[in-house]
Amino acid sequence: ILAVTFTNKAAEEMKKRISAVLVPETGSQPFIGTFHGLGVFILKNSGRRLNIPRRFTILDEEDSLSIFKNCLKELNLDPKQFQPAKIQNIVSRQKNNLASFQDLLNSNKEHFFLKTVGQIWQKYEETTAKQKALDFDDLILKVVALFQNHPDILKHYQDKWHYIHIDEYQDTNRGQYLIAKLLAKSRKNICAVGDDDQSIYSFRGADYQNILNFEKDWPNAKIIPLEENYRSSQTILDAANQVINKNKARYPKNLFTKKTGGQPIFLFAAENEEAEARFAAEQIEKILGQDGQLSQTAVLY
Repeated sequence: ILAVTFTNKAAEEMKKRISAVLVPETGSQPFIGTFHGLGVFILKNSGRRLNIPRRFTILDEEDSLSIFKNCLKELNLDPKQFQPAKIQNIVSRQKNNLASFQDLLNSNKEHFFLKTVGQIWQKYEETTAKQKALDFDDLILKVVALFQNHPDILKHYQDKWHYIHIDEYQDTNRGQYLIAKLLAKSRKNICAVGDDDQSIYSFRGADYQNILNFEKDWPNAKIIPLEENYRSSQTILDAANQVINKNKARYPKNLFTKKTGGQPIFLFAAENEEAEARFAAEQIEKILGQDGQLSQTAVLY
């Protein structure tokens, strides 16, 4: 069994709950972790086919940005014209779409900026290879390359994990989607949990179309709508339903709750950010009264 979710916190919670239910003598334990944790596991065990050493370094965003800055210096490029953070972001998006620096180098002649980004990216790849390092995007990209180019390795992991569970499926990017699809391809035992109405990570490459295409990818799949909400009042849900119903590409849902009542929704249009902050402070003061604790308050923004 392979169970993948998006945050370390969620993965740890799942491990804790499942280990409390499993009998230790049941043999191999399920693999529970994030997509990046899965990537680390696979590349440490099978990455040598892609010349990735078992003991590779994982770069965080700051490490990665530092290398981009050095690459600009080595290529004598102006960091004001080619801002390192912006270049890092473009490269990350390209990696999430499973592109390579070669794709940018092959851009049309008039695409001077993209070609230059391709050169910076190429220098970045050379540097990380020398340092035996991978960034977070590589942990997904390299696994896809491994599975697509080495069928025997893919088969090894297909035989290892007969049942694939993916949480927050609407937040998968192209690479994560392909890893799940390739692993589940032989036995078709895949269970995905997600909500196309809650896809908010497009800025980091998530594609909500992945969940909308689930039935097309797996025509024998059974769809189980979970429409009861345990957190919000019906007032909130009615408003949410009205807003999200305008989306053309979505699974139809009708959210409901057993919670009755709830405050009506109102809108405050502030003239500027100071008026907005003052309004929030006054509302908190009004709700808490004299004896309320500020620690009981949260502001979402």
